[in-house]
Amino acid sequence: MPDRVRIRLEPLGETIECERGAALEDILFERGLEFPCGGLGRCRGCRIRVLEGNLLPSPDDRAILSAREIAAGFRLACRARADGDLVLDVGEWEAAILSDDEAFSFEPFSGLGAAVDLGTTTIVAQLLDLSNGRVLGVRTALNPQARHGADVMSRIQFALARDGRTALENLVRRDIGSMIESLLAGAAVPGTPLHRIAIVGNSAMRHFFCGIDPSALSRAPFEPASPGPDRFLPADLAWDLPPRCEIHFLPDLGGFVGSDVLAGIFATRLHESAAPAALADLGTNGEVVIGDRTGLLCASAAAGPAFEGARISMGMRAATGAIHRIAVTAGRIESDVLGGGPPRGICGSGLVDAAAAGLDLGILRPDGRFADSRTAWTVVPPVEITQLDVRELQLAKGAIAAGLRILLDRRGWTPSTLARVHLAGAFGNAVSPASAVRIGLLPCDEQRIRPAGNAALRGAKMALFRPDLLADGFRTLRKIVRHVALADDPSFLDAFAESMRFPG
Repeated sequence: MPDRVRIRLEPLGETIECERGAALEDILFERGLEFPCGGLGRCRGCRIRVLEGNLLPSPDDRAILSAREIAAGFRLACRARADGDLVLDVGEWEAAILSDDEAFSFEPFSGLGAAVDLGTTTIVAQLLDLSNGRVLGVRTALNPQARHGADVMSRIQFALARDGRTALENLVRRDIGSMIESLLAGAAVPGTPLHRIAIVGNSAMRHFFCGIDPSALSRAPFEPASPGPDRFLPADLAWDLPPRCEIHFLPDLGGFVGSDVLAGIFATRLHESAAPAALADLGTNGEVVIGDRTGLLCASAAAGPAFEGARISMGMRAATGAIHRIAVTAGRIESDVLGGGPPRGICGSGLVDAAAAGLDLGILRPDGRFADSRTAWTVVPPVEITQLDVRELQLAKGAIAAGLRILLDRRGWTPSTLARVHLAGAFGNAVSPASAVRIGLLPCDEQRIRPAGNAALRGAKMALFRPDLLADGFRTLRKIVRHVALADDPSFLDAFAESMRFPG
């Protein structure tokens, strides 16, 4: 029997050779497959489908997947080994990473700078010519920490175990260092010095990168152990870069509101706004900021992963085969599928559109139940939405809407007070403003909602041209931002319960 087997990944068209009996977890993680529970076999997040070959279901497969799914060839990648040649469907895991190419004003400097957005799922780095602001190169990657859990709380628990913190630190430092070294090698600017690097990320990512004990984030009141800022030299990180290059990880704002939000405020100029405005980064941990130049309030809301297609029966990433747009025309459902082929599932923006369509068609009631007592609704065959899917969406949108409501109440404002609402991040730029308003995710007129792109990365790039702000950790901006711990607000639970309902 040959000692090596071949695994073909569709629709990627990639063939891998590996040792017979190798764990699929090790093979597929490098190709973008996520393991939300850290590979413990407790969820269905690493589900793959066997198209050809024999891969017997494990006990965990039978416990977590339905009999119909197993018969259709679905397996948990974290519990499978390559004992023979296989053809696997991994189309759900094609990664689309949001970069940034928006222009901004700046004062030129000599030399080069690099900006890095260290996300929970993805990393994007750009190299800039500081004399003219031109982007010389872009590198993107999946966050290598994802094999230890898709969400920050899973990784915090891993970090608190023996040697876990060091493992997470080494993984992300190694990959970011390699990305920047690759950018320099490919930029063809010999002799031009790299002066500084600005890195932004959420509170957990800053703790992991900077080697800070994350235990304070694992328990109430969930405040960062050290607010920052953090400054390094290449030797501190074992990076092969010019020795005098300064590496700055921007500071947190409080709780789970990290430097990615600080950079988003800087990029959207929210702190300079004469009119009341808001910034929302919608994800598993949603962050919201409201205010104007007189002061800003920020908060984080645990929305859950519904906006990213997780915990949804036929949910998936925004990848080939995902329904990402739904509209009602003359009483009929129309949809768009990423890649143009038949639908395989539905991503977060499609789910929000589907809920809005269900409300308009009278299929969904304001309390989230199906009007005719059905348990599932086939939106576009074969993709259906179950009653539990709707509940997951209600939990996610309820947390964000309640957070916004409490911040507005603190300022004595109403939703109509807001002149603009900036939506940052991949989901925020994909979701339909009209659908977001229809389901009560955002409580304002849709004409006031503006996609902000990757505001975190853009803010990091803008910071490269402000070495004075990098040096003092954006102290002046941070002084006008106040963090609000939603869990400590006595009105939060009532606001959350009310915000889970859909508008009538």
